Amino acid sequence: MKRMLSVDDLARDKRFERIRIEDVVFDPRNANAQRRQGAAFSPKDVDSPDAARSLMHGIFVGEIQALEGAGRTCYDFETGKGSDQIPFELKLDMARQCWDEARHCEISIKLNEHMGSEIGEFAEQTMLFEAACNADPVLRLTGVNRALEGLAIDVFNTMRDFGSMTADPVLYFCEDWMLADEVTHVKMGSDWLRRLTANDKERQKQALDFQRTVDKLFSFGGLRGENEENPIHLARKFRQLAGFSEAEITDLVDVAAEAQAEAEAFAAAASTAATAG
Repeated sequence: MKRMLSVDDLARDKRFERIRIEDVVFDPRNANAQRRQGAAFSPKDVDSPDAARSLMHGIFVGEIQALEGAGRTCYDFETGKGSDQIPFELKLDMARQCWDEARHCEISIKLNEHMGSEIGEFAEQTMLFEAACNADPVLRLTGVNRALEGLAIDVFNTMRDFGSMTADPVLYFCEDWMLADEVTHVKMGSDWLRRLTANDKERQKQALDFQRTVDKLFSFGGLRGENEENPIHLARKFRQLAGFSEAEITDLVDVAAEAQAEAEAFAAAASTAATAG
């Protein structure tokens, strides 16, 4: 079997449409809409049902890619102590995560149906799997288990709260169930990062820098943050349970703010250029 699969190797049927994450983040229509609407997950907002359905579909395709990424980590690397190898115990953790992600895919399909959506109604961006393609197992671990699974903590917590606000017990229960798994996945990433780089601080720094890059991309230009205008809020308590220090959480807040400022500046420039044209 081939190792180190690319995004183009992923199996998808004709229902799925792909989009680049950069097209989402820097689309001036998205930035302008966010400024007009503010927090998109308030039950008082008439657009919140569609925003929630879009996010739920994003969760679904993210779970597929998380399953694929964890599975590839089990297979792509030989067992050992070398820099391009991983301990057998880490493979066991990734196998356990595959089981969780497969269950999340099933739950997400049912939740999409529950919310009135169908597979392929919204586009799929593949940045999660791209992070899972890194040839360095430590960078792959931080990019996926620390950054992207960390985002899942924030998203599931937000959706769980939305289920509570809208008195939807199905949404609340499912998101709460998956949230518990995500905390475990991120904790595995935090623990293994420290274990694998205990004697190599330069490699640890490279991994954390890579995580910061992924975190910035997946702040979606202001979708995630700690202000009222950010639809997805950082779940501080759950991130602490998952092994994040207070300093790391504060840095993530700064990263999200940078992403929002850059996206707004890009959208303003694009709008000005369009008007001038």
